Amino acid sequence: MFQRTGGPLTNLGIKERRAGSVTILDPADKMRIGLRFGGSSVSLPNAVESLLAHGRAQILLNLEAVDHIDANGLGELVSIHITVNEKGGQIKLVHLTQRLSELMASTKLLAVFDVYESESQAVDSFKGYPVAASGKTAMSPLAI
Repeated sequence: MFQRTGGPLTNLGIKERRAGSVTILDPADKMRIGLRFGGSSVSLPNAVESLLAHGRAQILLNLEAVDHIDANGLGELVSIHITVNEKGGQIKLVHLTQRLSELMASTKLLAVFDVYESESQAVDSFKGYPVAASGKTAMSPLAI
């Protein structure tokens, strides 16, 4: 679960905001990632599924307040990545701490996720992937 550094479990959950067609998910406080995002009653996979069901398939996960991801959390991120891609969307990561960046590099997950240092770069990176009315990413005319 997410925990404040050296502290108890939190119940702060996920903060959601929009930047154009991109939904940005922020943990509410300094936490550890496990099976729940922010210790909320809604798991991160369920939150992402809800976004996808509402046609919001461009998702940016801000990890700047996350100081540790356990093995279950890494598995959860991979599972979310697969689910979003299968639904025609994209999930990208922003603001990895040095510790998370090193962990994701050692587990080869930096090759799986698009990772950005700045939120503006991350949001701009979605511009090449228009979302169709169905919520699925529209195919480029060159994509065959």
